Amino acid sequence: MKFGLMFANTGPYTTRDGARVLATAAETAGFESIWTVEHVVVPSGYESPYPYSRSGKMPGPEDSPIPDPLVWLSYVAAVTETVKLATGILIVPQRNPLVTAKEVATLDVLSGGRAILGVGAGWLEEEFDALGVPFADRGRRLDEHIEAMRAAWTQDKASYAGDLVSFDDVIVRPQPVQGSVPIVVGGHSHVAARRAGRLGDGFFPGTSKDLGDVLEVMRAAATEAGRDPDAIEVTAGGALDVDSVKAMAAQGVDRMVVPVLSYDPDDLPRALDRFAEDVISKVG
Repeated sequence: MKFGLMFANTGPYTTRDGARVLATAAETAGFESIWTVEHVVVPSGYESPYPYSRSGKMPGPEDSPIPDPLVWLSYVAAVTETVKLATGILIVPQRNPLVTAKEVATLDVLSGGRAILGVGAGWLEEEFDALGVPFADRGRRLDEHIEAMRAAWTQDKASYAGDLVSFDDVIVRPQPVQGSVPIVVGGHSHVAARRAGRLGDGFFPGTSKDLGDVLEVMRAAATEAGRDPDAIEVTAGGALDVDSVKAMAAQGVDRMVVPVLSYDPDDLPRALDRFAEDVISKVG
């Protein structure tokens, strides 16, 4: 079982000093990866329901800082050596796929091949409106962006022809150290599970509830697409003790992500070391 640290670019860890503390402490404690979140803007008084809480609202105040994940991870890359650098998730339909492909490939090159691109369709309609991006076709846009970015990363002269994205014989450099960057599809719905099965290198269900159901949907979609479902790495959250982690592993989870275990930067290294001793060392 691999372990990742989630919500890394939040709270006191949005700053230069905070990011350094979190990243180095996570690497020292033996976490395999660090996962960031994204919102370009948070429209004041938004009404779109946040799907991962009963309140329908994101944790924390609306004006909480959320640094750009790729820029934040680039700084983290410079102060670490081995921990993988992941977005969990990047709202890819809001972005130009070629610009995003270049940014992610640059992160991968500068970090020595440590980038993981977690992607999602997004849920905050008011954010899409503010950015001038259609909300209704975000799923179709995400599918095409995934395919277009892979073309940019792997083809000498990249071409892609979709309904929403199209380019021909473009040279995108640098290309990833890894050859391509692993794409982890995030989301709690059957739509997200099917997308992961068809297109993902990994799947990150946004909830630990009904995990067996969404994993079954993902695996069926992979099989239907002629892919090996066992090759799709599953990342999940919701387990903080040995027994719970083992139960998730039995369901097919490959990586467990846990929230930042302390929002006191002075205490964080001790908190991560305790978790490493109590859990990671026993199931990692």
